Parts: sequence; structure tokens; C-alpha cells
Amino acid sequence: MNVLVIAPHPDDDVLGCGGVMARHADSGDAVHVAVVTRGDPRLFPEEQVSQVRAELASAHRILGVAGREFLDFPAPRTDTVGQHEIVERLRDVLRSVAPQTIYLPHRADCHADHRIVFSAALAAARSTPRCTVRRILCYETLSETEWAPPAGDAAFLPTRFVDIASTVDRKLGAFACFASQWFPPPHPRSLESIERLARLRGATAGLTAAEAFAVVCDVVTSEESSVP
Repeated sequence: MNVLVIAPHPDDDVLGCGGVMARHADSGDAVHVAVVTRGDPRLFPEEQVSQVRAELASAHRILGVAGREFLDFPAPRTDTVGQHEIVERLRDVLRSVAPQTIYLPHRADCHADHRIVFSAALAAARSTPRCTVRRILCYETLSETEWAPPAGDAAFLPTRFVDIASTVDRKLGAFACFASQWFPPPHPRSLESIERLARLRGATAGLTAAEAFAVVCDVVTSEESSVP
């Protein structure tokens, strides 16, 4: 199976579903990552952009990622780009990777880049005869998802919990590669906070450690269904 993780920025994929990415890779699935943005040069020097991309490459080696692509839209300024441009680039990635499962940021994350990427990805993955996507899940990103406005329709309400007891250490090792992005506790982007969230999500589902997702779409074909 082909899997695509769509990340607004480098490290969002590791934070949101690094454990599940490693599980997919261990199961023989081909995991691909599309990083939508690149730091705007007016805000982020080239050395910083190069560093975080090198950190991402190291993290992906730990998780077993098969391929990644950078779309290079400006961060944190995706709101200055026509959304149709992001949709078209993501559609190109979907055609190239032909994933059956995709992982997205949550639609209510406090970072505008995350919300825009969510909307663009949904538009790109609309069900058509050519679209291979059968499952769409939203991940939670520490320091973005939990800071969404406290409104009912903006809350992250997980409906799927995936056991990552066997891969949580690799997730932590992958995020440790991001020397430029992690902070000491109690910052949410600390290794301690990442592990505590995994333990909490696990406890919610009777597991040692888990990642939680909000399911947007889960198509069951006639071949897969036991329903006549």
C-alpha cells in the first residue's frame, strides 16, 4: 500500500504521526511525505531552511520513509498564494504517489498554514474515478492542534487510536533529530511532552502508547466489505 503524509512544515509529520509512519514502513507500505512550504526568505535565512531539511532527512531515515517532496510554498504565508495553486500541486503529488491512505493536519489548528493545507488537500483528494485515496485521517500537531479556539466545531475529536507501542521510541528518536525545533519541557515540542501525549492517547484506548486521528473519510469497497 502507498501512504502519503501531507505536512505543512518539516516536522509536522513526525509530530503528528511518526509512530504510525514507522508502523506502515514496518508492514511493507511505501510511506511518502509532501512538505508543502519552505521558509519565506524574508523571515528564515537559507542556512535555517537547509538545517531543518537535513534534520527531516535524518528523521525520515529512522522512520523508514520511502520518499519526500517539497512544494516550496512560502511559510508562514500560504494565505498569500491562490489556494488553487496548492490544490494543483497536491493533486500532482497524489497522481505520482497514488496513495490509498493520506494523513493531514487538523482543520482547526491555530496555524493558518495548517488550515489552508487541510482545505487544499481535501480538494485535491476529492473522490473521482482517477483518485486512489480511500482513507483520509487528520493528525494532531503539538503546539498547533491543542491551541485551536475553544469552539465545538474546532475541537480535535479523535475517532481512531493506533497502537504505537512498538514504534514510539523511533518517533521520539526521529523528533530528536530536529535540534532546531525541539525545546525543554514543559514546552509542547519537547520529547517529554510528545511521549506523554502518546501515553495519554494510549491510555484512552487501553494501550501502552497510541496516536490519535480524526477520520474524515474511510471508503470500504465491495471486495473489502462483508455487507452484501
